Amino acid sequence: MDQKRELTSVDLAALVTEFGAYEGAKVDKAYLYDDDLLRLKMRDFERGRIELMIEVGEQKRAHLLAPEHVPDAPGRPPNFAMMLRNRLSGADFAGVEQFEFDRILSFHFTREDQDTIIVAELFGQGNIAVLNEDREVISSLETVRLKSRTVAPGSIYEFPSSRFHPFKASYEQFVAKMEQSDTDLVRTLATQLNFGGLYAEELCTRAGVEKAKDIDSATDEDFEALYDALGRLKESLNPGNIDPRLYTEDDRPVDVTPIPLEEHAEFDTEAFSTFNDALDEYFMRLEADDAKQSGKPKKSAGSNRPDFEERIERQQRIIEQQEQAISGFDERADAERERAELLYREYDLVNDILSTVRGARDEGVPWREIEAKFEEGKEREIPAAEAVVSVDGSTATVTIQIDDYTIDLDTTQGVEHNADRLYTEAKRIAEKKEGALAAIEDTREELASVKRQRDEWEAGDAEPDEPTDDEEDIDWLNRQSIPVRKNEQWYERFRWFHTSDGFLVIGGRNADDNEELVKKYLDKSDLFFHTQAHGGPITILKATGPSEPARDVDIPEQSKKEAAQFAVSYSSVWKDGRFADEAYMVSKDQVSKTPESGEYLEKGAFTIRGDRTYFKKTEVGVAVGIRCEPRTEVIGGPPSAIKGQAETYIELEPGQYAQNDMAKMCYREFRERFADTSFVRKVASPDKIQEFLPPGGSRMRD
Repeated sequence: MDQKRELTSVDLAALVTEFGAYEGAKVDKAYLYDDDLLRLKMRDFERGRIELMIEVGEQKRAHLLAPEHVPDAPGRPPNFAMMLRNRLSGADFAGVEQFEFDRILSFHFTREDQDTIIVAELFGQGNIAVLNEDREVISSLETVRLKSRTVAPGSIYEFPSSRFHPFKASYEQFVAKMEQSDTDLVRTLATQLNFGGLYAEELCTRAGVEKAKDIDSATDEDFEALYDALGRLKESLNPGNIDPRLYTEDDRPVDVTPIPLEEHAEFDTEAFSTFNDALDEYFMRLEADDAKQSGKPKKSAGSNRPDFEERIERQQRIIEQQEQAISGFDERADAERERAELLYREYDLVNDILSTVRGARDEGVPWREIEAKFEEGKEREIPAAEAVVSVDGSTATVTIQIDDYTIDLDTTQGVEHNADRLYTEAKRIAEKKEGALAAIEDTREELASVKRQRDEWEAGDAEPDEPTDDEEDIDWLNRQSIPVRKNEQWYERFRWFHTSDGFLVIGGRNADDNEELVKKYLDKSDLFFHTQAHGGPITILKATGPSEPARDVDIPEQSKKEAAQFAVSYSSVWKDGRFADEAYMVSKDQVSKTPESGEYLEKGAFTIRGDRTYFKKTEVGVAVGIRCEPRTEVIGGPPSAIKGQAETYIELEPGQYAQNDMAKMCYREFRERFADTSFVRKVASPDKIQEFLPPGGSRMRD
């Protein structure tokens, strides 16, 4: 039996029951590991520390962890984790709900100033989306743009199309759904009623019906027995009834379920008091078993050698999964195109079916009567009726068969729309294949890079190809291996850049940053910049470093103009899609936190007294680039400043692409420009690029 790596809809139904006991717990911190595993550290007055883990990668799960099973905190938190910390710190956990009978959980958190929803999509490619109280997407691990739904910052979150919910169905609805199938009982339960293979077989076993019996041969007694078994399964998931089991085979973990299963009678079992405990133990053992089966050597204590074997094994496993995903894309796309072409080939027949259904519905004819009319038509050997396989009133669809293909028709639309939908699906599958092929090439490049690093390490050259002092005019773009040199600076937690004259400019990301910058980092000789537009960062052009004494410095006009452009570009001007506005400049002694009489200053706001120097019609403009020396890092700011400091750069202007989409586009472009793609991945990940992007949409300048 294949080891379980994803939770089922039944599993999630049980978890929702258990999570209810933890409502009221307060969130401390959020952590993100490897772009697919989210950990929320919480505390509860009675239970103490609570750790919630949500994984949407190769394994798809959501459950609590014992503190001793919690992985070490990762390094510098990416933007996604920082955003969650800002929104969730001190928030109360308000509960979780499952969307219909799908593998989607919505975790709700409340705080005095705002509510937050975390949606975990534990199916397909997996995703985590963060929503505000209006269900607007704040951020997501993956951007989804489909004809049926969009998950992207700024959009209203949309669930996938609702599927049949067996636990909410009446007996009549259950039978009607079963009878729409043209296969056997167990396959119908697995696919049409969304139970999956294991629980479909379990229901048949509990009901005492033959799994392979055709639907056409099923009796009322069979349906009654199955519906009764379904009801007992539902009842077993209620509070107080959950009885979790962990199953092993030859000491290897193979499955974990919220209730004992008759289908697993041949396995060794262990009982647990909660399903969360069982899941925690199962996935911990699964990870240990994966390591054991791979034959990965243990790292010696105190060794500083990177674990190349683990990284190589991980890349090889990813490549294998990607190859499996790619296989079959052509066949699926061809099948969808063939279905679309069949609709046009049999245009009159398909149009007759659709017109018949629409006409009947316009007259108020119930769906059951429409289905009965088609059955009568089959007896009279009417071609249109003979082509109809089933009618589903809940989705307003009719399934027909032409040659060897079954085709679902949307009866609210015409032939052309239905054919176009199939062509679009074929195109989507083909594009998915192209994306998968590109992804597998990236993974192969990364695997080759790791192997090269291992060979260089074992040859005794821990930092290969380190340039010597006398090397000049290095062609970094074509260099096969670029050493990473990183020395984090104090200002990197703010917005920042160095002007073309070498002066440091720093700006706030939020009201807290603005307060801190003025109180701690605005010195006597520094210049203060701001915009007339709302939401702009407080910008400081530093005359000296933080450890240097303040002194009068003649700051060139070009640096001032660049600081003004920086202030305008990272304000609401860019977000509003405008291309210019004005900024002003003052000295430190003109900036005050004391409001005018009768006025109130919000957090991050200041009063400006005295004359201001204006920079009118200042154009927005941002460039993002990669610097290779003396440090390797992403840099961003006004194009005139970045051009001379970056090995390569991309100029941006206000546009239609959301921040995270634009960051990924820049990342892909940089990978095209550098021969050492692993270097780009290390120093210029999409998260790091996004730190330098203005708020709102952007596009690349020609």
